Amino acid sequence: MTPRLELDPLLVARARELAARAAEPVVELARRHTTVSVERAVLRLAGLTGTDPLTGGGGTENTVPWVNRVVDAVREQVGLEHGVALPVWHALASGTAPSLQALAEQVGAGTARFTLPEGADADRARAAARTAVARGIARIDANRRRREELVATHGDPPRRPWIYLIVATGDIHEDIPQAQAAARAGADVIAVIRSTGQSLLDFVPEGATRTGYAGTYATQENFRLMRAALDETSAELGRYVRLTNYASGLCMPEIAVLAGLERLDMMLNDAMYGILFRDINPQRTFVDQRFSRMVHARAGIIINTGEDNYLTTADAVDEAHTVTVSQLLNERFAHEAGLADWQLGLGHAFEIDPDRRESFRLELAHAMLARALFPDAPLKWMPPTKHMTGDVFRGYLLDGFFNLAGALTGQGILLVGMMTEAVVTPWLSDRDLALRNVRYVLDAAGGLVEDFAPPTGGFIDRRAHTVLTEAVQLLEKIAAHEGGLLQAIADGTFGITRRPPDGGKGLDGVVRLAAGAWNPALALLDREPADA
Repeated sequence: MTPRLELDPLLVARARELAARAAEPVVELARRHTTVSVERAVLRLAGLTGTDPLTGGGGTENTVPWVNRVVDAVREQVGLEHGVALPVWHALASGTAPSLQALAEQVGAGTARFTLPEGADADRARAAARTAVARGIARIDANRRRREELVATHGDPPRRPWIYLIVATGDIHEDIPQAQAAARAGADVIAVIRSTGQSLLDFVPEGATRTGYAGTYATQENFRLMRAALDETSAELGRYVRLTNYASGLCMPEIAVLAGLERLDMMLNDAMYGILFRDINPQRTFVDQRFSRMVHARAGIIINTGEDNYLTTADAVDEAHTVTVSQLLNERFAHEAGLADWQLGLGHAFEIDPDRRESFRLELAHAMLARALFPDAPLKWMPPTKHMTGDVFRGYLLDGFFNLAGALTGQGILLVGMMTEAVVTPWLSDRDLALRNVRYVLDAAGGLVEDFAPPTGGFIDRRAHTVLTEAVQLLEKIAAHEGGLLQAIADGTFGITRRPPDGGKGLDGVVRLAAGAWNPALALLDREPADA
């Protein structure tokens, strides 16, 4: 059930119309370009894995994946303006190598030669590439069906919101027992936070890793190990436990593919987070996020967006409307890429200064606005972090208020707040206490969502409409501005962080497509799964 807050339907329609206008130039930018990571994702869908043993050193996190080596070689020899598929599968169809793996090894040896095929040669290469990539898409489709089977067998959690808990030791083999313990203590979603700085790596590490910093590397093998462990726990508990990781940063498309191949259930995937908080080039980010969201749509993965991060750098009251604008833009980008409303874990947060009078009423207004504006989206409600002081007793109380706000306003995904936020990385005992807090509030007050109806014209109703009106006004400025959304980001509109369109990391990995460019993954992802 959702709480009753009646928004002005004309204002809501205007907001979505303006969001579509503001998003369209960025969508067109994404359609006209590719990136090195998009092209590497194509090779991953076709089954190319592993690393060049002659590169790197010092562990699996430092070797260079074959997909990087092949894409770099194609770019050097013929360019990426037509995509990687035609030159690669032309080489295979011409008998240069018996398999994609063998061709990669020739690249490593320096003997591979790529050319851009024409005519019948291009047709043969196109057909072979489509067949190879289709096998990867078929595996993603099979994983989606398997998830549905397991949910039908084990069942979903008996109530909403789902309880979302972070695990992050740096060692996947330590993460697994902690994740299983968290699920047994009540967590419905386990998020394995990534190693610090992985979003800035322009390659995906390979294998099971044990040396992450403040998090664990996102790798295909780590995904496989954690999913298998949580499947065991799901059978034990009689409810399906979901797994989350992060499809963001310079390898967003590749990590999205790996998530689909290993049946992850949710992925952090925000349109602007990497731009604002990791200084990744805006153009690179928007091209990569469109492809990654098409993969998530096909895989049946719920995305989580990152609007909560804006409120760690900007005032949660003064800039509340920028959160709403970002949610509307994330919704538009997601719909254009094929995601359904049930897959939109749009983000927002409990970050108003608790010393401010009426802070809880303001939090309720903002949360109810999001709930009313996106009634069919699960929404991801984030706990207080900015104003946690190290006083664990005060922090525990704030987390209780946060949990109550989530219950009252019908949030879909509730990230567990930690009383030791800003003090230490949580101990298992900290997580246990935090989960007790959540369970108590949801058991005692979870049904209040059906009783809570702020009066029309009251404080919460007025505040929600004020924020929505300010969001519409900002969208009008963005849509009318010649530079559009890219200029708004450059001006510091979101999270008061300025990021110019030609700045940041990864711009050199963006390539404008030529006439006749072809990506077999895009062609296949545009189609619905056969049994959807």
